[in-house]
Amino acid sequence: MSFAGPSNPNYRGGKSESECEICGERFEYYESEKPGLYCPECVENEQWRDPPVITGSDHPRWNGGKLTVPCDECGATVERYPNEITSGVTFCSPECHASWLSDAFTGDGHPNWEGGTVGPYGKGWNRIREQALERDGHECVLCGTTADELGRNPDVHHIVPVRAFVETPVLTEQDAHTLDNVVSLCPACHRRAEFGHVSREELRWRVGHCGGVSEYTRSGPISTESDVSIST
Repeated sequence: MSFAGPSNPNYRGGKSESECEICGERFEYYESEKPGLYCPECVENEQWRDPPVITGSDHPRWNGGKLTVPCDECGATVERYPNEITSGVTFCSPECHASWLSDAFTGDGHPNWEGGTVGPYGKGWNRIREQALERDGHECVLCGTTADELGRNPDVHHIVPVRAFVETPVLTEQDAHTLDNVVSLCPACHRRAEFGHVSREELRWRVGHCGGVSEYTRSGPISTESDVSIST
C-alpha cells in the first residue's frame, strides 16, 4: 500500500502557491514548512527582517531621557541626563560655573577671607589656618595642586564642620579649630568635600600622613563615600 501524495495521512494538498511580498514573484511552498511570505531567493538574499528598535524609550536601559533643570547662576533652563546631575548645583555654561565659584569662594564669603576682624569662625581660626597650610606644604592634600598653580593659598577645610561644634552645648566654634580637624584643599577638591564626595576618613588619613604632599597625595585610592553632606 502506498502512502505517497493524498494517501499519506498527513497529506494537506501538496504545495501551495503564493506571491513573494518582496519581489512579487509567485512561488510554491509546503504549508507545513513556512507561511509562504517570501520566495526562496528573497529569503536567502534579501534583508527581509526588521532590525530591533533599541533607541529612545525602546532601549532596555531607558531611564526617561533628559531632564529640564534651571541654571543655578542665571536661571536659564538646560537639559541634562540624570547621570550628569551629580552635585547640588547645575550650570548652563562654564561662564556661569565660574561666576558661581567667584561668588561662593571669594570676598567675605570665602572661608579663608582675611579682611575684617576675626570673622564668623572666632578667635584662633587665622592661627590654625596658617599652621595647616604650613603642615600641608601649601598644597591640596588630595590632588597636590600647589599655591603657585592656584595663584593663591589653598582653602583650609574643617573635616567636622564648625556648625557641629556650635550645636553641641558643651563645645564652641573654637573647639573646631584644631590641626587634626582641618586640611588644605584646592577649590575643586574643597567643593567635592563640601558635597560629601570625599569621606571624613579619607581626609583624616591625609592629615595623619602629612609630611609633604608629594609623599602621600597618590598613596592609595581616594574614597568617594562619605558620612557628611554639609561642612564648612
